[in-house]
Amino acid sequence: MEKKKLLVLGGPTAVGKTDISIKLAKALNGEIISADSMQIYKYMDIGSAKVTEEEMDGVKHYMIDVVHPSKEFSVSDFKDLAKGYIEDIYSRGKLPIIAGGTGLYIDSIICNLNFTDSKKDEQYREYLTDLADKHGNDYIHSMLKEIDLESYNSIHANNRKRVIRALEVFKTTGKKFSEFKETESIYKCDYDLHYYVLTMDRQKLYNRINMRVDIMLDNGLIDECKKLMSMDLTPEMQSMKGIGYKEILYYLQGKVSLEQAIEMIKQGSRNYAKRQLTWFRKDPRVVYLDKDELTDDEIINKIVDDINI
Repeated sequence: MEKKKLLVLGGPTAVGKTDISIKLAKALNGEIISADSMQIYKYMDIGSAKVTEEEMDGVKHYMIDVVHPSKEFSVSDFKDLAKGYIEDIYSRGKLPIIAGGTGLYIDSIICNLNFTDSKKDEQYREYLTDLADKHGNDYIHSMLKEIDLESYNSIHANNRKRVIRALEVFKTTGKKFSEFKETESIYKCDYDLHYYVLTMDRQKLYNRINMRVDIMLDNGLIDECKKLMSMDLTPEMQSMKGIGYKEILYYLQGKVSLEQAIEMIKQGSRNYAKRQLTWFRKDPRVVYLDKDELTDDEIINKIVDDINI
């Protein structure tokens, strides 16, 4: 049976995925499935740089505002919902376009990932959670370094849930989290995949990130965080650990100055961009498109031509 085409547009934060993905959707009769681990949350618009109704310009988007920020949301949840939307988009004769920067979300669709199939060890999870509560996230993150350096480098210490899962996978399967994909035929894909990642000069990207943070603050990030706090959302919740939110919460709780919080957001965002690029580089199917060498229109034309071949 002939595989159906699936377009994926990835890249680091602030590289310009949103605008290009929308123009691609218009050119290719497509609809967009967001692969962004923060834009899934309702009420968290400014800090997640969530695409606005105006920016969508009539293009249908999915996986945005799907869950309340007090709720947990897993990669498995994303995969189940996104696969349903992909089939719905196909049924209407349109092209599904996955666009975003959360590499694990993308991989859940285009790779043979079976993390959720591995055994769970609730007792071990509780043990690790207690360790993190007592000694801090860096403590269990350092445990990961001892058994799986690649996962240690690609998973941020504050992503406690993912760190715990990586440790749990190793304990229950004897396999490293980073190697799990290779042992499960990682690049087996159900679709005719067209996978592109946007890049640009690292310093230019960092400048764009810094500017984006300033714009978020001008647009009311602090007030957005105050509203979230008024909804009884706490820094321990998965959603509130997102870059931009946890730092402003620290500021509102009097733990750091506003200047310190802003610098923490910028530094955290730059580090995140670096980790995103490291993640994308693992996949040999990626076609890199350098925004320093190609205009947006040239990028769009190249992808459109490739898809239509």
